[in-house]
Amino acid sequence: MVSIGSIISWMAANSETLVSQAIQHLNISLTALLFGVLLWIPAAIAVRNHDRAADVLIGTAGIVLTIPSLALLSLLIPIMGIGVAPAVTALVLYSALPIARNTYTGIEGVDPAKIEAGRGLGMTDRQLLVRVQLPMALSVIMAGVRQAAVLLIAITTVAAFFGAGGLGNSIFAGIRLSNANQILAATAVISGIAISLDYGLYAVQRFLPGGAEVQET
Repeated sequence: MVSIGSIISWMAANSETLVSQAIQHLNISLTALLFGVLLWIPAAIAVRNHDRAADVLIGTAGIVLTIPSLALLSLLIPIMGIGVAPAVTALVLYSALPIARNTYTGIEGVDPAKIEAGRGLGMTDRQLLVRVQLPMALSVIMAGVRQAAVLLIAITTVAAFFGAGGLGNSIFAGIRLSNANQILAATAVISGIAISLDYGLYAVQRFLPGGAEVQET
């Protein structure tokens, strides 16, 4: 019979495995998040003045997000093999929509009066971007990074099915063994990581311009 006590007992007996898999899980998720930030924020900045290109970027990212993770990883395996590489690649693609959309929306949402004031001071487009638009959009951009972080922590679970490691190994093993304690224990750890990461990024967001007005989600 499954109970909180039996789940905690299983976690205590398998703490070393859970810690090791949690580190793997975080390593895969945070690596993908880092590459997602480095790729999709500049991409959104590049299309900020081109509505058609922005529609293509955000629309494509939306389509990618609708592809089931099992299917996307299966498509990448013939090209990249199994392991961490296809998992990280798939996760970077999944991070595109929240990061790129929030970056574009944040920049587009800057008060036009402030941009005109900057132009009145003789700022170039580049100076306006660096000194006005990006600082004022940082809170919205961080909100997208938070969404991506939680999303990637959840999807990384599936990556274990393709040999990437992580807490998904415990969940799939629990399914094979019909061990509900193992499944729920690994799920609880994944949820704990996602919530902790979200709150950590929320704390950072609160210190950004406009971040104090952001409601906790």
